[in-house]
Amino acid sequence: MRLSDFGERICILGPSNSGKSTLAAAIGRKCGLPVVHLDRLYHLPDTDWVPRPKEDFVALHDKAIAGDRWVIDGNYGLSMPRRFSRATGVILLDVPMPLSLYRYVRRTLFQSDRLGGLDGGHESLKWEMIRHIAVTTPNNRRRWADMFEELTLPKIRLTSAAAIRRCRADWQLD
Repeated sequence: MRLSDFGERICILGPSNSGKSTLAAAIGRKCGLPVVHLDRLYHLPDTDWVPRPKEDFVALHDKAIAGDRWVIDGNYGLSMPRRFSRATGVILLDVPMPLSLYRYVRRTLFQSDRLGGLDGGHESLKWEMIRHIAVTTPNNRRRWADMFEELTLPKIRLTSAAAIRRCRADWQLD
């Protein structure tokens, strides 16, 4: 598929640390689309990933998807149906769990400033996050795959780091 097939409201889904924010930023630069990182809407700035009250997140989410053009990275099932109702295309990054876990540890220990990170946020290695990636994510993958199959929007599922790299090259993303 060509990048233009996805339209101007693109959702990028996938497990934690699969590369959603990096891909969203590259698509945003290439297509001139505003980039929305849902982690930044869901969590309070200047914290160590403390969630906002749900009603605040939903209000911020709904304001973001009201725009005519955007690329959004993140999952947050609570708001997914509304996001899909506005989306013109979906990209699912379905990378293996060991890769997600490796990327989490690498980014937490060695990247102080990362795409999609919280403004003024503090990164720290968390056992809850390791457990989320290793235990919760496999169940989420099945849910995402089922949802993904039901979508009638233009969509693509990328199942490895190599597939993501090939897609980035095909779409001429920097």
